[in-house]
Amino acid sequence: MKKIWLLGFGFFSISLGWALYNGFVPYFLNDYLSSTALIGFLMTIDNYFALFLQPYIGNRSDRTNTRFGRRMPYLLIGIPFAAIFYGLIPFHTSLLTLILFMVCMNLSMAIFRSPTIALMPDITPEEKRTKANGVINFMGGCGGILAFSIGSYLFGIKESLPFLAVSATLIVALVVVFRNIREKEDTIPFIEPMKPKINYKAELNKPTIFLLAAIFFWFMAIQGMEALFTLYGVNELGLSKSASAFSLAFFSLSFVLSAIPSGILGAKFGKKKVILFGIVGLFFVFFLLNWVESVFSLRSLLLVGGVFWACININSYPYIVSLGAEHSFGTRTGLYYFVSSLAAIISPPTLGLLIDLFGFGILFNATAGSMLFAFICMARVKSVPNQKPIIST
Repeated sequence: MKKIWLLGFGFFSISLGWALYNGFVPYFLNDYLSSTALIGFLMTIDNYFALFLQPYIGNRSDRTNTRFGRRMPYLLIGIPFAAIFYGLIPFHTSLLTLILFMVCMNLSMAIFRSPTIALMPDITPEEKRTKANGVINFMGGCGGILAFSIGSYLFGIKESLPFLAVSATLIVALVVVFRNIREKEDTIPFIEPMKPKINYKAELNKPTIFLLAAIFFWFMAIQGMEALFTLYGVNELGLSKSASAFSLAFFSLSFVLSAIPSGILGAKFGKKKVILFGIVGLFFVFFLLNWVESVFSLRSLLLVGGVFWACININSYPYIVSLGAEHSFGTRTGLYYFVSSLAAIISPPTLGLLIDLFGFGILFNATAGSMLFAFICMARVKSVPNQKPIIST
């Protein structure tokens, strides 16, 4: 598990970077743009890259063969460029240069994100992957918490400081991962990359399709809830902006604290059972949120909801890689991010339209309904024992 904690430092740096990016880049865009919709669109650039590039890069890394391994070359190329363009963002001189730095940073991130995550199942036996994913997500959650604590403090001193700190952290993370993880020695067992192109159609067996559908629906609920919750708190519950945003932190905090225990539960009782438990629990949390009348009950339910979300999120990625052959981890990582990114693109405007039509009270009814669809899809997932490599000829 030592190497998983070291790999988790890489995920820590990624999460730290995204949290700061999502928190502070809108301020830069607002200096040039008056349209909130346009700012929101520009902030989804990462999801479009994830939608189109990450499945390709994940698949490509499965077929890469170098003396550094399959995944490491993408980290060695992507992380330095990401660090450079991330550090340049606060030094933009116009809207054009700001968008240019944003696009280049997002493109660089897309190069190494799927290969970094695919390293986890590469170096971890199947029975330990839920625990390992818990560790990685715990580290990622810590990165997000630091982004809004220390990052906010540094931003108040000088706007460029948190961006430069993230750039330095990315480089340190690359050094740590590169020096401590040797793919051809640490992969259990190391599998020489398949030269024939992986057949996506064959890889998408029935259990994988149902699991991807479930992933789509629960990310529709979570992404929409997180994007619109602060507006819901202000308009439906009468909270201040700061109180509404602080309430959502209870959901994130309990998720981080539950990440490792959820992985342990998945290893002990099975990934599917723990995911279904989380879906049912989160369904009832969203349903009950329709009836809250006090800040205490709101935050209490969100605190419980973060635990159920950890049960789902921590076990879902190890589950999707377990449904395919070992040579396809990168491909399946790309598919996972394709579906979650598609949900991230579709969910906020869809739920926003429902709110425009029916009012803010529809928000948690819609998210509960999405979790119900996720449960139906998840219940149809059957494991594929002794999965054989699936390649096209």
